[in-house]
Amino acid sequence: MAGFRSLARQVRDPRCDLALRRYSLRKCLERFAPYGHRATWDHLSSRSGFGPEDRSPDPARLVAALDELEEARAVWLGYEGEFAERRRKEKHDGLRRPGSVDDWHRLTWGGFGVAWCDNPRLHPRAPLGEVLRSLIAALEREPGSTCPVCDGQRLFWKYDLDHEPSSGPVCADCGILVPRPVLTSEALAFARRGRTMLMSA
Repeated sequence: MAGFRSLARQVRDPRCDLALRRYSLRKCLERFAPYGHRATWDHLSSRSGFGPEDRSPDPARLVAALDELEEARAVWLGYEGEFAERRRKEKHDGLRRPGSVDDWHRLTWGGFGVAWCDNPRLHPRAPLGEVLRSLIAALEREPGSTCPVCDGQRLFWKYDLDHEPSSGPVCADCGILVPRPVLTSEALAFARRGRTMLMSA
């Protein structure tokens, strides 16, 4: 099975058939898709100027989408390297019990669904790398009460997500499943109450 870098080379190779280049870009999302496969594809195609169902997009637009995806992947792999080093040091120092960030991180290892968007049409508009930098910064500071990506305050609790965890706080503005460790207990409680109020309205 081809890895991300091998697939990326096929996307860039002008000798490859256009259908193969598009297919290879889609296959890259099986290795790294911060919003999930469908939402990440929708994001990349809309930002790069081709339709999600376009079977013969401009090759330059495919490469632009790949460039954005690769940049975001580099950001995430850098974070994962630092995370792994920190955990090694903590274990060496006798800290064996992982915290809530560690629990969340185990579910997103490799970058799939880091900023899960259950609705593939609702996702952040900013470049993927910028979104991941905002998310990482939030994971490294004290919890807050707003979405770490768009600073939105309209968080609501959603159940039956097509992701693990299967429920959690979702930002109504940018659509991401907000990692619980970046929110205060008050913000999490408010998100739960917000869902109840929305349901009864």
